[in-house]
Amino acid sequence: MLADHIKDEIQNAYRQILSRKSLRARSGQRLMIAEIAKALSVIDTDAIVPEASKAATGHELIPSLQAAEEPQSTSPVVVIEAGTGTGKTLAYVLGTLPLARHLGKKVVLATATVALQEQVSMRDLPDILQHSGLEFSYVLAKGRGRYLCLSRLDQLLQGNSSQDAMLELFGVALDNPVDNNLALYEHMLEKISAGQWQGDRDDWSGVISEKDWSPVTVEAGQCAGQKCSNFKRCFFYKAREQVQQVDCIVANHDLVLVDLALGGGVILPAPEDTIYIFDEAHHLPGKTNQHFSSATLLRSTLAWLETARRSLRKLMNDSRLQDNGVISRECADLEPVAKSIGEQCASVLMMLEHLYAQHLLKTGDNKSSEARNTDSADTMTFELGVVPEELREHARQLGASFMIFSRRLREIAAALRRQIEEADTLIARQHAELWFPMIGGMVSRSEGNEKLWQAFARSDAAGEAPAARWLSAINSVYGGAVSGSHQEPMDYQLSCSPVLAAQTLIEHLWQRCAGAVLTSATLSALGTFDVLAMRAGLPAHTVYHRISSPFDYANAAKLIIPRLNCDPTDTRAHTAAIISLLPDLLNPKEASLMLFSSRRQMLDVLEGLSPELRKVVLCQDDYQKAQLLTLHRQKVDDGDHSVIFGLASFAEGVDLPGRYCEHVLIAKIPFSVPNDPIEATLAQWVEQQGRNAFMTLSVPEASFRLVQAAGRLLRSETDTGRITVFDERLISKFYGKSILASLPPFSREIFPDWLEQPQPLTGPV
Repeated sequence: MLADHIKDEIQNAYRQILSRKSLRARSGQRLMIAEIAKALSVIDTDAIVPEASKAATGHELIPSLQAAEEPQSTSPVVVIEAGTGTGKTLAYVLGTLPLARHLGKKVVLATATVALQEQVSMRDLPDILQHSGLEFSYVLAKGRGRYLCLSRLDQLLQGNSSQDAMLELFGVALDNPVDNNLALYEHMLEKISAGQWQGDRDDWSGVISEKDWSPVTVEAGQCAGQKCSNFKRCFFYKAREQVQQVDCIVANHDLVLVDLALGGGVILPAPEDTIYIFDEAHHLPGKTNQHFSSATLLRSTLAWLETARRSLRKLMNDSRLQDNGVISRECADLEPVAKSIGEQCASVLMMLEHLYAQHLLKTGDNKSSEARNTDSADTMTFELGVVPEELREHARQLGASFMIFSRRLREIAAALRRQIEEADTLIARQHAELWFPMIGGMVSRSEGNEKLWQAFARSDAAGEAPAARWLSAINSVYGGAVSGSHQEPMDYQLSCSPVLAAQTLIEHLWQRCAGAVLTSATLSALGTFDVLAMRAGLPAHTVYHRISSPFDYANAAKLIIPRLNCDPTDTRAHTAAIISLLPDLLNPKEASLMLFSSRRQMLDVLEGLSPELRKVVLCQDDYQKAQLLTLHRQKVDDGDHSVIFGLASFAEGVDLPGRYCEHVLIAKIPFSVPNDPIEATLAQWVEQQGRNAFMTLSVPEASFRLVQAAGRLLRSETDTGRITVFDERLISKFYGKSILASLPPFSREIFPDWLEQPQPLTGPV
């Protein structure tokens, strides 16, 4: 049960914020604070020692805090869907942080993107700290790749040609810094020396391109850690020290998952000592699958192995190293291993070329024009993740070979670490430091191959969701288009991913963390949390809540479904119908956002508009997202008509309040792409279990995405506008009616007479 002094601290902080900012209490916000605090109160409260007894302070703003559940033996997990306008950031901070501080636990607040991460750390938390009366410390945590490596910077400024040769091992042709980037790197050093920059890429005064940044940062495997001569000044490790000292760490999902993949407690505090808050939590299962997936490119790997063999020979013969025998011996032993792996990879490449050719013969004529314009058009998914036995046998051999290769590379890396610390001469230490990042990069790449081949050799456990395994044909890294008489050889990528994040999150997070809060404006689908629970493997004791938005949907917005006289699966007819209706729907006095599920259809609709309408459209393909949104706002501010054409990335996380968006148009129900290997494998498994994959997966996911897309319209309680969905299936299909019912209670205008009904398409678009 929640201790009285903690409850009072939360109550007082909320009152103080309302008073100091002249705000009124929001019922949904109060409820969210209460439910989070109540759910987390089952964490071992015996460890809490009251600072002082605190008297009650009148009527409670959050009365349900008193109704705490009895302690459980498992870590609490609470899922809260909080509608737009709830004020969820304040709610989850007040519901979590006071309790965590008294328990001696850390709070890791993880957002979906770096942009949201910076908003929380630079705007929301400072505001809460200033007005709540709470005392807490926080820091923005970033991955290693956001920080400059002082050793790399030193090596570049020394103009050491060996460094360029080693960097080329990673497949990047770098310009000579003396010719192009020297001024930038010297300016970096000046800023660092003057104490004006702490090596954080995001704090640099200008824009640093990836090409200029990559030479001065390192991956985990390339970092010598405490053995590095710059360790005491290292920006990344200084930042990591702060992470261990503060009450609240603002991270993003990716950083949390990187830490969990490393075992937990490596970058962030240990899961056992941490209460996690996942904002925009609907992204967590997908991001988890990405972080625990694996892939390899065959031709690229062959080229890398040959380059690695040459480099290992150079390392073995580097007389400037103070070799204790380990490096020479391991380099010599790796030569035949690398050669053997290369031969095995070449055999697999021939097999994959044959497999892919058969795939094209079998499916090429059946692919729709829309599929041909997606990345999945060149992908062969192995049914239920089961690969041919011949390929599996090769995978077993390659998995074992790469395991040996990785182990011996790690021995070389360890020997170089020792030499960095113990070398008798300065030049020996410097050369060990120069070689270490290159060997560390080789270790990472070898371990990646080892992980992939072992995943392809593994049999999935009976009764559990299989891993998705697939083959993709892509343009060769050696350049050139696929078509034409002089086409370059194709490269073939093998990939493996979990189809559900459930087991991964159970093992790495839910069974280990002190507690967790998952929240977003949209987490349920068709009125339940079943899909989220399945994909994320949420524990049986998880507590779920839905908190309605304070918006008056019925009076603020109208949902329009025009009659199209066609089915959206008939792409040509559907596109023509949209083109026909848009002139009547796009009001020059309204800023609009039109969302498409298909890039091909977006471009076809744009092409079909009149020249006058095309001039007002800002298309996603023509601008970077931030640039497009800025340009749109400028046009609206200038009184010009502006319409955004965007894909799925514009259906969430886009905030265009008030007059910046008064009409959202949605081309069709946003069903997922059927050729996605992960979703295809999951659907096959669901069907194998005797369930209908369309109703179990596709319809709930489409409902979820449609709610998100519609949510772009009303961003504040004063916003008004229209939503138009060009999809009669919401009315004509039984599943469409379920999806329609899951939308907020907008007023509706079905098949309005004022929209001219286009005739069915009979000719070409």
